[in-house]
Amino acid sequence: MRMILTAAFAAIAFAGAAWADPALGTWKTQVDDGAYAHVKMSKCGQALCGTIARTFNSDGEYKSKNLGKKLVWDMAPSGGGSYKSGKIWQPSTDKTYKSKMSLSGNILKVSGCVGPICKKQTWNRVN
Repeated sequence: MRMILTAAFAAIAFAGAAWADPALGTWKTQVDDGAYAHVKMSKCGQALCGTIARTFNSDGEYKSKNLGKKLVWDMAPSGGGSYKSGKIWQPSTDKTYKSKMSLSGNILKVSGCVGPICKKQTWNRVN
């Protein structure tokens, strides 16, 4: 009986890992205003959120005042590696954009618009 329970528990645990959202993890942003960040993407309800986990500039890692702040939120999976209806904050301008993302392997393309002004970045998976 113990063996059956152990096998059932293992099957459930592995099934949960297999159903994990592929965009979860840590992503390196592109340089913006001389700095870049590692953003930790995690679940927040049915959507994804991204929090600034580490920050870097030309001198290396530094302790930005933005550490721990949400950079991405309300990013809803829409199938096929696409995410929509999210928001993204640009620390260098303190502007929030309507955002969407597209995942392909270890590349996450992020874009955001405020009115007719749109910006794009390509992020690379760190882990």
